[in-house]
Amino acid sequence: MTSIYQRVLGDRFGKLHPQIQRRFGFSSEDNTCSIGTGVMHHVWHGAPYTLPFLCVGAWRNIMFPESGRGIPFQLHNYAYVDSFGRETVTWIREFNNKKPRRFDATMIYSEQRGKIVDYLGTHQHLAVDIELDIADNGGLRLRSGDQRFYEGLLGFRFPLLFSGVADVCEWFDETSGKFQISVHVHNNVWGPLFGYSGSFDCEWRDCAPSDVPGTYKPVREERRE
Repeated sequence: MTSIYQRVLGDRFGKLHPQIQRRFGFSSEDNTCSIGTGVMHHVWHGAPYTLPFLCVGAWRNIMFPESGRGIPFQLHNYAYVDSFGRETVTWIREFNNKKPRRFDATMIYSEQRGKIVDYLGTHQHLAVDIELDIADNGGLRLRSGDQRFYEGLLGFRFPLLFSGVADVCEWFDETSGKFQISVHVHNNVWGPLFGYSGSFDCEWRDCAPSDVPGTYKPVREERRE
């Protein structure tokens, strides 16, 4: 089985740096997981008026209001098949600051939309279309697009006026021998909201889909894409 990222990129997947191909090239059939450990060199937030927005995001592990430098973190990528039969990859980032914070996301390949859909937060309330591209440095670039909110019978297109647009890049630096990550979230009206940049080492571990820790899976899974 090809990974969800290979399905989207097709032949272009081979243009990624080999280390990035490995990071984004595994599926639930490979019985492996990727655990990154490193340092966020800079975690920042926007103007003071954005803090209430970030505090709400912290409630479901989507964003948070703290900032700082030199913050240890871990990145957990597990591949499994969810309860609706969809190939799923977790993107759980744990920030070990004075007040520990976590960012939860699970990505699937949507047959319906022909692209990656990223469910944000612990309860997959927010479904975000993801566009993939190859960065000049051989990294993978992910940009968020349309967003939809789902809860119970409720479902609607989430207005970007009240949300953020994310630009994420992950690449491998040959000089340091480390993976690099950069995240920038902004709002077209309110300006920069939140972001971070850091570097990490990656450890590969044996992990069958049935062995994925429950703490790194969503509390609730959403069928709607």
